[in-house]
Amino acid sequence: MPGFEVLGIEERKAINKLFDEGGILFAHGFTNRRKKYHVREFERELAKKFNSKYSLPVSNGTSAIKIALKSLGVKPQDEVITQSFNFIATVEAIVDLGAKPIICDIDETLNMDIEDLKKKISRKTKAIIPVHMLGASCNMKEITRIAKKYKIPILEDNCEAVGGKYGTRFLGTLGDIGVMSFDFAKIITTGEGGAILTNKKKLYKYCKEYHDHGHQNNSKFPRGNDTSKIAGFNYRITELQGIIGKIQLKKLNFILSENKKRYQILDQNLSKYFKIRKIEKNSSQNFETYIIIEQDTKIRNQILKILSNYEYGTRNLPDAIKWHCSYYWKRAVGTEGVYNSKAANKLLKTCIAIPIWLSRTKSDYIKLSKKILDLKKK
Repeated sequence: MPGFEVLGIEERKAINKLFDEGGILFAHGFTNRRKKYHVREFERELAKKFNSKYSLPVSNGTSAIKIALKSLGVKPQDEVITQSFNFIATVEAIVDLGAKPIICDIDETLNMDIEDLKKKISRKTKAIIPVHMLGASCNMKEITRIAKKYKIPILEDNCEAVGGKYGTRFLGTLGDIGVMSFDFAKIITTGEGGAILTNKKKLYKYCKEYHDHGHQNNSKFPRGNDTSKIAGFNYRITELQGIIGKIQLKKLNFILSENKKRYQILDQNLSKYFKIRKIEKNSSQNFETYIIIEQDTKIRNQILKILSNYEYGTRNLPDAIKWHCSYYWKRAVGTEGVYNSKAANKLLKTCIAIPIWLSRTKSDYIKLSKKILDLKKK
C-alpha cells in the first residue's frame, strides 16, 4: 500500500506543531524563530531506521539518483548500466549527466539479469544501477560480486522497495550508495521527496554539498558567508516534508505488516494455479504488489476486467508499462537500448501487477482471489 493511505491526524497535528514552533519551512537558518530542524531530524531517523551511517533527504527520487551518480564521478560519455524494467527517472538522470544508459535484460524476478549484466560491462562502465522493482530485491549477491571483480561502484535504486531486505540488510544499503523515493505513490510519502543512503563519508559529503548549492555549512561562518568547494544545485526538501517524513517513517513497520497479510492471502490462493513472479532467495519484499505472469491473453484480459470492475486497478503492469519499460524510450536510450529491451517488453506484457491496498480488507483479498481462481476452473 502507498503511504498516502495512512495519512491522517498524526501528520495534521505535526504540521500544526510546525507552525506553532514558528512556521519556518526552510531547512536552514532562522535559528531565533524556530524550535527544531525537522529535516535534520528526519535525516538522522532515516539513517537509524535503515542502519546506514549517513542519510540525506532530497527533493525527489530522481534527483537522488542524479546526485548519487555525481558523487560517484559519472561524467559525459561514461556508461552506466541499468535494467529494462524500471521507471524512466533512472535513465533520465543518466542522460542528464551526459552519460550513456546501457540497458540490461531482466529475468523472471523482473529485475536485473545477471548473465546479461556480465555481457554489458565495458571499459567505459562507471556505475551499475540495479533497480528493486515493485517491492522485490535484485540478486545483490551476484551483482556485488561482479561489481567488485571489475571495480565498478553500485548505485542501488530502491525507490520502489523501501522497507525490503536482502539477507539482514535493508535494500538501498548494500551498494556504495542507495536512493529512495517518497513520492505520493510510494510506501511512505512526503508528497514529493527522496533520500540518499551511504556508509561512505566521502560520498555523503559530496551529496550534502551538491544538493545545497555547494554549501559546506561550515560552523565557523554564518550561512550567508559559508564556504564552498564545488558547484552545486538545489535539491533540498522543506521542513513540511521533513516533519511529515518523520511521522510516515514511524508507520512503516505497520504498513509492511499489513501489506504482508494481504499479499500472503493472494499467494496462498493463487500460486498453485498461476505462474508468479520469482522472488530472490534470502530476500524479503515490502509486499506492495503481487505479480501474476499469464501467457493466455484471454485469461489475462479477464483478470484485468475483474481488477477494474472491483476497483483494484493495476500497478504499472500493464497500465503504465510505457513509463516502466525502456522498450518505449528511444528518446533516451536510442535504438540499441530499445533492441536490448525487446525480451523484457515481451515478458512484462504477460504480467499483471495487483496492488496491495490497506483500504481493502483481508476478506476483500480472499474474495478477489476466489474471483480470479474461478477463471482457471472454467
